[in-house]
Amino acid sequence: MSETGALPPLRDVIARLGLSARKGLGQHFLLDLNLTGRIARAAGDLSAGTIIEIGPGPGGLTRALLAQGARHVLVIERDERCLPALAEIANAYPGRLEVMVTDALAVAAHELGQEPRRICANLPYNVATPLLLGWLQHPKAFTSLILMFQKEVAERIVAKPGSNGYGRLAVAAQWRWQARKLFDIDRRAFTPPPKVVSSVVEFVPRDAPLAPADPKLLEQVTAAAFGQRRKMLRQSLRRLGVDAAALLEAAGITATRRAEELTIEEFCGLARALSDLRAGGSRTQQDR
Repeated sequence: MSETGALPPLRDVIARLGLSARKGLGQHFLLDLNLTGRIARAAGDLSAGTIIEIGPGPGGLTRALLAQGARHVLVIERDERCLPALAEIANAYPGRLEVMVTDALAVAAHELGQEPRRICANLPYNVATPLLLGWLQHPKAFTSLILMFQKEVAERIVAKPGSNGYGRLAVAAQWRWQARKLFDIDRRAFTPPPKVVSSVVEFVPRDAPLAPADPKLLEQVTAAAFGQRRKMLRQSLRRLGVDAAALLEAAGITATRRAEELTIEEFCGLARALSDLRAGGSRTQQDR
């Protein structure tokens, strides 16, 4: 018998502890053992390092990660009602589960635990995107991220140039990471069921970015370009405070193109050109 044999069914734990999901915390509990096991297996070899889970709730995915052989699972949970359920799991897997009671948005996950470091989580929908954007800034800190999002968000993450979903999130996700959607999860698999289908996305850091660029300038360029995505770049890039025509010419990009037509490499070229133009402007001011 596996160690999980000592643990009662999750539905019984939820009923005993009165763990009704709270909308304000973005909670939707995934109780299907086949699905939690599938997500855990997607995280790969867990026998070394630390795997971080955000918002475990009563611990459905937590159980699966430990059953899959995770040496050290570190969960971050702000809902203290869930702590007794997590304590039961910790007792069933001595020395392998660590619980942090805090807000994941306030935690530097890239500094937690030991390498190889992975994150595997059914993310609370209301904080999924800001959490992801923070982790994407540290590709060298993680071996992989296995994350669940609303399907619409997942499709925006993996979108390609020219598609309706392509935007700032796709550029941010794919510049330094390889992102691919693994599978969908029907809303009926959750308690309570959310209004939308969910999708699991895998992120693996690239050996090198698709093209060189300053992260802050790349974000500024994509924010300006996609902020007015229906307009040509010669108009939308005016928000950057430089001559948009000169910027586009320096990057070798036709001024009549629109944001959704550009590749990530071309956005990086715009970021480099923006750096050069601003540096040139600063030198001009100093010479006066």
